[in-house]
Amino acid sequence: MKFLHRCALSAASTFLLATGAVAQPVTVADVKYEETSVVAGSTLQLNGAGVRHKTVFKVYTAGLYLEKKASTPPEAASVRGPKRLSITMLREIDSAELGKLFSRGMEDNMDRAAFSKLIPGVLRMSQIFSEHKKLQAGDQFMIDWIPGAGTVITVKGKPQGEPFKEPEFFNALLGIWLGNVPADWKLKDALLGKPA
Repeated sequence: MKFLHRCALSAASTFLLATGAVAQPVTVADVKYEETSVVAGSTLQLNGAGVRHKTVFKVYTAGLYLEKKASTPPEAASVRGPKRLSITMLREIDSAELGKLFSRGMEDNMDRAAFSKLIPGVLRMSQIFSEHKKLQAGDQFMIDWIPGAGTVITVKGKPQGEPFKEPEFFNALLGIWLGNVPADWKLKDALLGKPA
């Protein structure tokens, strides 16, 4: 009986060690991304994380969280439930400039008619970033899709105004990184969980 008990304890501890190993954070350019993140009461898993390079500079890291793994942009777009893109700056950047780059990234990955419908939201997003003046290395912002509420942008831990209601707005934002003209091809692959 003691032997069986010891075997059961050993199996349980092995299982805990194995599952503990799965839950290790992923470190990208010294930024840790936890294996899971809770958004609107749902536990999401890290789909992938990588670095945004501009010429030779590392600008920021990004991690994509979904309810289930996705390896293509259509799969990521079709995953139901909350979603999160978490971004941590690696260098100082003018926030208004970042807002403009995001607007351009959305426009580059959409047809003109679809983009024109989102212009009020794009202008409001640009305003959110311009109000922050500068983002420093280590500053974090998140873009969350919450079903029934909309897209919530959180900068340095504070939600910025009302959610953007249209589902298309979150998908357009995601297109900056996962679209046909992504901000950084290597980052696109990393967010989709593809090995470097």
